[in-house]
Amino acid sequence: MKNIEGMSILVTGGGSGIGTDCARRFCAQGAHVTISGRRLDKLEAVAAELGDNCHIVQGDVTVENDREAMLSEAVRHGRGKLDALVNNAANMYRQPVDGYTEAFLKDAFDTNVVSAMMLSSIAIPHLEKTQGSIVFIGSTHTRRAFPGASPYATTKAALEGLTKVMAAELGPKQIRTGCILPGAVSTELNLRAGLFTAEEAKDRYEAVAGLHALGRIGTGTEVAEGVEYLICAEWVTGVALEVDGGIGLGASNF
Repeated sequence: MKNIEGMSILVTGGGSGIGTDCARRFCAQGAHVTISGRRLDKLEAVAAELGDNCHIVQGDVTVENDREAMLSEAVRHGRGKLDALVNNAANMYRQPVDGYTEAFLKDAFDTNVVSAMMLSSIAIPHLEKTQGSIVFIGSTHTRRAFPGASPYATTKAALEGLTKVMAAELGPKQIRTGCILPGAVSTELNLRAGLFTAEEAKDRYEAVAGLHALGRIGTGTEVAEGVEYLICAEWVTGVALEVDGGIGLGASNF
């Protein structure tokens, strides 16, 4: 396996949650990590904690100029190279099947899928030079059906399909792709989407803990371990790796 020390890694949505935990883990091992996000205060707080190995770029992944700036800054911070792109930025989208609105669905795909596709596309010349990797953050929403969450689940399913096709297409360039499917992890995703209060989110996480075979929700650090594996494993590509505590098993005590 490759050693993450000295790697140049771009993590989108790095100002909180899984993105921050990825940055924290990679920086601790000597990688040069660039994190991007829309909220400057969040990015600055992460950078203050992680030190010089962490570089920040404020921007929105749905905006072309911002994507180009993220990539350019990651290459600069990474000593002229890019070894890995972690497409983590996303929003939660919930809407009932009988209440779909076209604008809502288009926004979901633009944020969760199209932006990651476009950023990955422009990163390819850099990743080809380093025989690098692209990692997408999917979800076990593609393994278990949660009513009301079809817009979100569909975007994450799209990333799984994308991972396989990209792996086949980019394999000759020695660029690997992978998709992580996290189980329940306490992040700001639902809060940021305005779906629940902090107390409601806490109650939901406690309620869903028992759906996991291991009996608890996960941590961002545990997801980051899976991301690191996909970045470093040199003969692994096109996989959807379930880092989910067993929630995708559909286990039942009945």
